[in-house]
Amino acid sequence: MTPKPAGPPDGGWGWVVAAAAFAVNGLSYGLLRSLGLALPDLAEHFDRSTQDTAWVSALALAVQQAASPVGSALSTRWGARPVVMVGGVLTSLGFVFSAFARSLLHLYLGLGFLAGSGWALVFAPALGTLSRYFSRRRVLAVGLALTGNGASSLLLAPTLQLLLDSFGWRGALLLLGAVTLHLAPCGALLRPLVLPDDPPAPPRGPLAALGLDLFARRAFLVFALGTALVGGGYFVPYVHLAPHALDLGLGGYGAALVVAVAAVGDAGARLISGWLADQGWVSLSRLLAVFGALTGLGLLAVGLGCEGALLAAAGAYGLSAGSYAPLVFGVLPGLVGVGGVVQATGLVMMLMSLGGLLGPPLSGFLRDETGDFTASFLACGSFILSGSFIYLGLPGALPSCRPASRPATPPPERGELLPAPQVALLSPGGPQSALDTAC
Repeated sequence: MTPKPAGPPDGGWGWVVAAAAFAVNGLSYGLLRSLGLALPDLAEHFDRSTQDTAWVSALALAVQQAASPVGSALSTRWGARPVVMVGGVLTSLGFVFSAFARSLLHLYLGLGFLAGSGWALVFAPALGTLSRYFSRRRVLAVGLALTGNGASSLLLAPTLQLLLDSFGWRGALLLLGAVTLHLAPCGALLRPLVLPDDPPAPPRGPLAALGLDLFARRAFLVFALGTALVGGGYFVPYVHLAPHALDLGLGGYGAALVVAVAAVGDAGARLISGWLADQGWVSLSRLLAVFGALTGLGLLAVGLGCEGALLAAAGAYGLSAGSYAPLVFGVLPGLVGVGGVVQATGLVMMLMSLGGLLGPPLSGFLRDETGDFTASFLACGSFILSGSFIYLGLPGALPSCRPASRPATPPPERGELLPAPQVALLSPGGPQSALDTAC
């Protein structure tokens, strides 16, 4: 039998898992963010509207997120390693199949359902496994893994544009199929870790396996509602930031530069946000609400920005969105405990898919109706601001009127602190975290 450590090792092989999660994030969300560069070519080749081609990325994103609880359940039952490896193969097959598409329906099936299903099996198990390896430096480790999104976008945006110019969209998708096959060895690096709080046996029954019983917790329910609204606008730049730049006359490489600037800001902010959250100076729930609101304001700026100001607006959006991302997953152990963090990660992805499925097509519809993406980004920024307002219902998100007593033990490992109204959600820094106040 595998001996159970006293708690998360907070390092060691965890840094290898962080590197694997970095690559997984880059080959999933980073690739999705850059894929918008191919949409104009697809629209021209198949003679379809922006709204029709937007469904390619929207379906891939929605399937990836909606099926994430299935990936979490399979990971809980069989372990993250084989699940992620199978997901990598499915993603690669989806790109290869799409390279031979004869209609948009083939792209919906290849990129939308097949590649999306593969991504659903890789992201949640990888990030959930990473959270189990860390305690005091958990949010920093998650932020480091999530920088794979920005770093991959920085590299893939100009590379994909070069592939499109050199080989066309079919050749580009075929080569991306070879690249995404590298998700399989990333899964091989996810060594299983047994912790004291783990249940003695895998959960039985579909509801327990998917973690749906977590919605019975009030704090997680508030978090779920806010996250679903944020998902309505958060992923629109993944699909339409590059086409928006093209509409403003920046050209192919100019649009790639806009995506790259947003990616650089995103990647750097994730590390800084993770470090800041681990210091315990401000509660995670308050940081979540603040950076969520700044992300919404950043999208408003992108929508209102002209050709000359778009780079600055994209950079501001990247900084705010990057700061928000690690907090969404870093707050989960305080809500559900480490034992349920893999299932909770899958549920978060499913919640964001509710908005992610509608956001890009709605953005494409508004563009077709108005002739530009201004209304699209204004509407999606409003979704994010609404979700950030709901986050204020989380304990510790708002300042209170008297000091709260310090808990005897760091709560995020068991998720027992957050539901108590007299105590704030603390960072994984443990007893050294700053005190909040409560009424």
